[in-house]
Amino acid sequence: MNGETGGQALRDRFQRDIHYLRVSITDKCNLRCVYCMPAGGVPLVKHEDILRFEEFEHLVAVAASVGFRRVRLTGGEPLVRKGVVDFVRRLKMIPGIEDVALTTNGILLPQFAHDLKKAGLDRVNISLDTLRAERFRAITRIGQVEEVWAGIQAAIVEGLHPVKLNVVVMGGVNNDEIADFVRMTAEMPVHVRFIELMPIGEGDPRFRGQFVPIEQMKTAISNAGLELLHHQGVNGAGPARYFTLAGAPGTVGFISAISKHFCAACNRLRLTAEGRLRVCLHAKDELDLRAPLRSGAPDEVLKDIFLQAIRQKPHEHAMTEKGWGNQARIMSQIGG
Repeated sequence: MNGETGGQALRDRFQRDIHYLRVSITDKCNLRCVYCMPAGGVPLVKHEDILRFEEFEHLVAVAASVGFRRVRLTGGEPLVRKGVVDFVRRLKMIPGIEDVALTTNGILLPQFAHDLKKAGLDRVNISLDTLRAERFRAITRIGQVEEVWAGIQAAIVEGLHPVKLNVVVMGGVNNDEIADFVRMTAEMPVHVRFIELMPIGEGDPRFRGQFVPIEQMKTAISNAGLELLHHQGVNGAGPARYFTLAGAPGTVGFISAISKHFCAACNRLRLTAEGRLRVCLHAKDELDLRAPLRSGAPDEVLKDIFLQAIRQKPHEHAMTEKGWGNQARIMSQIGG
């Protein structure tokens, strides 16, 4: 394996540059999106089994020492966890960490955006699957779309750019709004990313009937009389392919996890809230970091676990053929 010290490229056995760590800091969420978790939620991990912020910080520092450069905080909903602003501030001080981002449903951003920006947060991704109030309530079960709009505005005002909007497209649910989202990028400095529904957890039984491939999304945009031009992309570490309307301040991206695997460019590992490294969103393989960390293992042992996880990354996921199978975890427990 190349690059086992900070500053060098960390490459897996397929020569992919692995430098991006997604860190789920909580399994709690203030919404109940239909494709993410059941209406009643899921049994929460015991408080003592969730890593403390100091433990997350330690593990991120170890990851940075072997070559990880970017961190994204996820959940659940990361902003429901107390102390997240100070945690961001400390992450930004870790040598080797160049970028700290956050994925959120946006509801708590009006409260936190200013302090997060001051703490050094670089940018945000906000989940928003519909622009319609009643439909938003149906998808999230308990949410108010006006709260998300306030969060988007707060992120723009505070300069958490690029402000990306994640839109999971579902047939018969919100696929009739694709053109509306595209038009929004002509008016606002937001970067809409259309994401194919994946057969993960609660999304698995919905997949066959609601899956909309990227090419169908592009056809809907073209049929609406909107011409997308190629764009070099915006700052980030994700797999989206970007386009723009002529003269638009925003962009349109497509994330095709199913119809066109982005696995060849995969650059990440996922760290769950209870301290397990997941090598692929779909693969069951997880390596325990919490036990050695809490037992006082030296950093060299923790480094070896990160490197082992990179060695175990598969060539590609198998979601199309196998769905979610009998995996117990759902998206909110993995960190997305």
